[in-house]
Amino acid sequence: MDAVLELADLSKDFSSHKAVDRVSFAIPRGSFFSLLGPSGCGKTTTLRLVAGFETPTAGAILLNGQRIDHLPPYRRNVNTVFQSYALFPHLTVQGNVEFGLRNTLNHGAANGGTAKNGAGSASDHVRRVLEQLELAGKESRKPSQLSGGERQRVALARALVLSPEVLLLDEPLSALDPQLRQQVRAELRDLQRKTGVTFLFVTHDQEEALSLSDTLAVMRAGRIEQMGPPAELYGKPRTKFVASFLGAMNWIGDVGVRPEAMHIARIPTSDAPSDVPSIRGVVENTAFLGPVAHVSTRLEDGAKVTVQVPSSDGPYCTGESVFLSWSAADELRGLL
Repeated sequence: MDAVLELADLSKDFSSHKAVDRVSFAIPRGSFFSLLGPSGCGKTTTLRLVAGFETPTAGAILLNGQRIDHLPPYRRNVNTVFQSYALFPHLTVQGNVEFGLRNTLNHGAANGGTAKNGAGSASDHVRRVLEQLELAGKESRKPSQLSGGERQRVALARALVLSPEVLLLDEPLSALDPQLRQQVRAELRDLQRKTGVTFLFVTHDQEEALSLSDTLAVMRAGRIEQMGPPAELYGKPRTKFVASFLGAMNWIGDVGVRPEAMHIARIPTSDAPSDVPSIRGVVENTAFLGPVAHVSTRLEDGAKVTVQVPSSDGPYCTGESVFLSWSAADELRGLL
């Protein structure tokens, strides 16, 4: 594996707690890697350590095989897209995108570089990036004249124009409304594919992480609970925390079954295979979710079980007696 970024036993202690506890992973070049977890799990602190905004207590950060944890942020070839986007309100789209690049050129000229030639090629590079993010024709607009999705693309353009080895994204979709978030999420994945830049993405949104990532690491209390392809973590979680955090989960005793794997019927199925359990429940409520509905039931022992059904199945009424079943192949057993 050609790893562009590696973290080796990385830790960060604050006076009141350990935010990151011996985190290790390697990100393949050109991939989309996500850190997912609840608030306070250490994912944003890990991102800030890579960016250079925090100093590790222990461990190492390597970029292209070279340690960078001792370097200031401006000497690391990584860029950050913040949750708030941090655009300059008085600058145009063009001015915002050029800002970091202009500072880089000026720094190079101050150290003996040729700012004139660099400026010419930089202008072409900015134009190409703006076209790539579908911002051509909007160069003269101010941030206040842009939609939420356009402001997000400006923030991405400002980071990508510097050609970073790794782009760090700190919950960049959280400020968008749900419909726009879904649209921009698709654009973000396409952008990563087109540019080939390695993305390190931090989010608490399970759907974002599952749909965007090549590799997903679920964090809890400063540690990585499980890491791997999204489908593997969803289908074969190693712990109850990962199983429940990645999606709705029914716990029937020590057995986990996801709502989409459950079946519901008003009468027991007589021709069901012998490995298909069937239990009686009572409907408590039904939540309509567009193409599907979630039917919440209570079992005889008081446990609650949710079943996902097509909305076309018709309503299940509160108090109605039903029978629930599932395949043994869909059971999650032996989770820690």
